[in-house]
Amino acid sequence: MNEKEVDIFKIISAAGDSRGAAFEALRFARKGDFEQAEAKMKEAKERSIDAHDVQTKLITGELNGEKTETSLLMVHAQDHLMTSLLARDLIEEMIGMLKEKSEENK
Repeated sequence: MNEKEVDIFKIISAAGDSRGAAFEALRFARKGDFEQAEAKMKEAKERSIDAHDVQTKLITGELNGEKTETSLLMVHAQDHLMTSLLARDLIEEMIGMLKEKSEENK
């Protein structure tokens, strides 16, 4: 496995971790544990940053003349990253709605 393939797997792994943490946060919020939900969303954001940093490294390399082959694996990594970002953003909004509802019921 070459260095770029390792980087691609780093994106997939970090994006998956981010998505998983965001869904864990939603499960905590549904139970009313907003403190744990916030902690999990923080973790999700940190893992998104990790994935984005690797993506930025690859993009910067390409801009500097290092050709990146468009492989199915790279497409998968980009798809995984973008769907995890979307899931995280939507879950953040859902948690906000659950929190508002919880405060209204108090």
